[in-house]
Amino acid sequence: MATGTWATLPLATATIGPDCWRDATVKNIKVSQNVIQKSDKGTDLGRQLDPLPTLRDNCALQSNVKVHSYMRQTRAVVVKLRENLLDTNEEMKSLIRGKEALEKTLEHIRKDILLCKQSVFIRMSRPSRERSTDGADDLLNTERLTLLRIKRTLEGELRATQKQLQVLASARKRLSDTLQERNRVLDLVTHSVASARPASGRHSVVSPTGRNSTGAYEPPETPEPDPIGPYTPEAAEAVQSASDARVSSAALRREIRDTIDRCQSEQKMAHMTVNNGLTQKVAETVTLTQHLQVNHGENRGAIHRSQRHYDLTEKAQGYSLGPVSYNDLSTRERLNRPLVRVYQRHPGTQLPEAHNLIEGNVGLAQSLRATSRNVALLHLARLRLSDDIRDKRVATGIDSAIVRLRRRRSNYRWVMEGENLQA
Repeated sequence: MATGTWATLPLATATIGPDCWRDATVKNIKVSQNVIQKSDKGTDLGRQLDPLPTLRDNCALQSNVKVHSYMRQTRAVVVKLRENLLDTNEEMKSLIRGKEALEKTLEHIRKDILLCKQSVFIRMSRPSRERSTDGADDLLNTERLTLLRIKRTLEGELRATQKQLQVLASARKRLSDTLQERNRVLDLVTHSVASARPASGRHSVVSPTGRNSTGAYEPPETPEPDPIGPYTPEAAEAVQSASDARVSSAALRREIRDTIDRCQSEQKMAHMTVNNGLTQKVAETVTLTQHLQVNHGENRGAIHRSQRHYDLTEKAQGYSLGPVSYNDLSTRERLNRPLVRVYQRHPGTQLPEAHNLIEGNVGLAQSLRATSRNVALLHLARLRLSDDIRDKRVATGIDSAIVRLRRRRSNYRWVMEGENLQA
């Protein structure tokens, strides 16, 4: 009102005071009006733009909201890293169990190789007559080659497993280091949160406070990798490398199971084939031994018959030769007995008695020599049969002992000898 009043005053009318005096006053009034207008505008602009008295509280609140958001996102990253770390640990445990199964199978293969070598070495103690290469030797050689091939396969799988364990250990260390680095900003935040993995078969609505419709806490989604954000490229690379290592480890574990099953099947088949071959060889040797024993009995009967024939022939030769002394001959046994002398008084009355006696004695002597030779040959054949029976019995005992040894050690509950640990 004052500004309007002064603006409407008739300042141009004549006054008693001088003009300069009046002009100075009017100028001061105008300057004051301009200043008042600027002040009012500044006040209105200040009402619009000037901070409120709660600026400090608002700034602190905004900072706290930003910090809480960053921490929640970082906690989600930490949960993801921790779960990847736990998955990597579980994968390492599973792979270690696979490695132990490989080592156990490899130990069984080494024991089988040693058992095969022992079987070959024991068979070398057979008699020379039974040392000729047979089907059992071929089966043992085939078993040895099969076991050596299985051993090389298992050793290759074991080397791959050890290498994969090193890769998993490196990925786990990288995850652990990244987890510790990301966990440095979570000292004032609770760590008891739900799993970051979505529950299968359930869909819940997450509120802005981070709690779902059931009231359980669910961390926010993992943000995109950001060098200055909660999910850094280093964390993303650590998670990705761990995931790739777990995938490779799972494939390797399946390969280990398949390899162990295949090797055990081949191992059992080779072991059973050798045992069956040795058992068949024992049966064949026993059969031949029985035939030898039967022939040995027939040989002994032939010896007895030949000996009886020799004795009878010798007795007949003795009867044909007569007594040793001529004086012991009776009259009827002499060639010049009275009847013959009377008969030979005529010419051309020679009797073939003497010639027949000589020829008979010669025939009996030849028969004795032939019979003696036959008896000697029969004795020689009997000795060879006896040696063959003895050797086959020894070979049967050795092969049977090998079969029993292999069956006794088929459970692998025995310790390898120190000098043969490199088998």
